[in-house]
Amino acid sequence: MPDAGDATLILKRLSGGDPAAGNELLPIVYAELHRLATSAMGKARNDHTLQPTALLNEAWIRLIEPGREGFDGRGHFLAVAARAMRSVLVDHARRRGALKRGGGAGRVDLDKAVVGFDERSEGLVELDRALNELTDFDDELARIVDLRFFGGLKNPEIARALDMSLRSVERGWSTARAWLYRRVSAQAEGGSQ
Repeated sequence: MPDAGDATLILKRLSGGDPAAGNELLPIVYAELHRLATSAMGKARNDHTLQPTALLNEAWIRLIEPGREGFDGRGHFLAVAARAMRSVLVDHARRRGALKRGGGAGRVDLDKAVVGFDERSEGLVELDRALNELTDFDDELARIVDLRFFGGLKNPEIARALDMSLRSVERGWSTARAWLYRRVSAQAEGGSQ
């Protein structure tokens, strides 16, 4: 984020409930959030009706809504932003009727769900369910997945954003990926645990 010092102070004000802080923060973080949105949309279907700017705008509204949790610095803000973008994409997939009600559920390949949900919006919804469970199990692992998948960050960028070692991020990604594979596979087979 450019002007990291200013952004940190504004994030603290926003966390404290200052409604004007959001208007001051947006110009500082807009480019980085747009990059995150573009990355998230790069994994979407070619005919997706939601564009990166619209995704960013909808996620921004969720980020600054009153009563939202506070932000513990840049890494936490990026993780919450990536999670907000995931939420917008999942809501959009549900509205489009991508999730077939009953029957027809097949096995979901985690690589397709995590690396590119291009043709399978239902894979995104299943991934979201699994990520919500992962958040309850280990929030740090869920943040790694959110930043990597929805934020488009590489492991070294995630390590910097979350103030972790690169090795810890790599181990976290490996653990999260295995955990998600089991959950998504179980959901696809109708045996969600």
